Amino acid sequence: MQKKGLALLESLTQAHSVPGFEDEVREIFVNELREYGELGSDKVGSVYCRRGDSGPKIMVEGHMDEVGFRVQTILPNGFLKMVPVGGWWGHTLLSQRVEVKTFSGDKIMGTICSRPPHFLSEAERNKVIGVPNMFVDITARSQAEAEEWGVRLGDPICPWSPWTPMRQKGWYMTKAFDNRVGMAGAIQVGQEAEVQCCELIVAGSVQEELGLRGAKTLANVTKPDVAIVLEGPPADDTPGMPFSESQGVIGGGVQIRLHDPSAIMNPRLGRFAIETAQAEGIPHQVTVRTSGGTDAGSFNIANEGIPSVVLGTPARYIHSHNAIISDHDYRAMVALSLAMVKRLDQSRVDGFTSYL
Repeated sequence: MQKKGLALLESLTQAHSVPGFEDEVREIFVNELREYGELGSDKVGSVYCRRGDSGPKIMVEGHMDEVGFRVQTILPNGFLKMVPVGGWWGHTLLSQRVEVKTFSGDKIMGTICSRPPHFLSEAERNKVIGVPNMFVDITARSQAEAEEWGVRLGDPICPWSPWTPMRQKGWYMTKAFDNRVGMAGAIQVGQEAEVQCCELIVAGSVQEELGLRGAKTLANVTKPDVAIVLEGPPADDTPGMPFSESQGVIGGGVQIRLHDPSAIMNPRLGRFAIETAQAEGIPHQVTVRTSGGTDAGSFNIANEGIPSVVLGTPARYIHSHNAIISDHDYRAMVALSLAMVKRLDQSRVDGFTSYL
């Protein structure tokens, strides 16, 4: 049965899909879109669905992976050491729940721990504890027992955090809004877009959190003329941030990113996104970032160069177990994506890269 809107987003956030192990998100993508177009994948696991067969190739894409870990060592007493896959900040990790997924598909609950503060010196207590000094307690009493349960070196470890509606209506908290908002948005566009003047490619890439890797091979396979990258970027509307400079306010609408260290977005495409949002009355906020990166960084220089822009649903506390979004912003991201796809004919697309 296909899921719509928030039900789709909830199912995606609860999937166990860290870099290199995106199977559960990929399965949702395939199940949701198999009736809408031609499915395909590249050889590292990125997946796509094509609709239409004429006009410019317009890609609407998100990345399927979330930050997580892998089992690095099983200690003799049954505790697990882990290696991060993606960027983590030590402050967010201790006492958080995780699931270890075995090769057979079993999921074993654990919690991230360290040496108790009671046994630390004052200097040690005042430092951020790094992942190498943490471990996962799955309650195994020995290495042999952990292995009996199916745990092996290299098994993926995913944050565990249930879907939680907040008191503020339309706001939700869980893990992996970076980037399950992008995946839900791409799937919705694949299901709802009016494909009149283009060939639509909706896609999910792998291993974005490890250096925008999957987008490289995805671009080679699909060869889009334009890439609209859907993301769950960090909100900047919390205490400690200068609110007068905020460009990612929850409730402020879709974020249109024009610049970050990974990519200078095609200026004409960026202007087109802004003008489309204005024409359609879609709430939006324009963003220029000094840190971070997205799959646009790979698309921008793939093949002969792919004009790219990033549309985002701002999320507080990304790369943690408990991020927060507003469905108002998510719906604005989907609405702008649909409006842009409807307008991107050959003449307009040619104009993005007409330099002579």
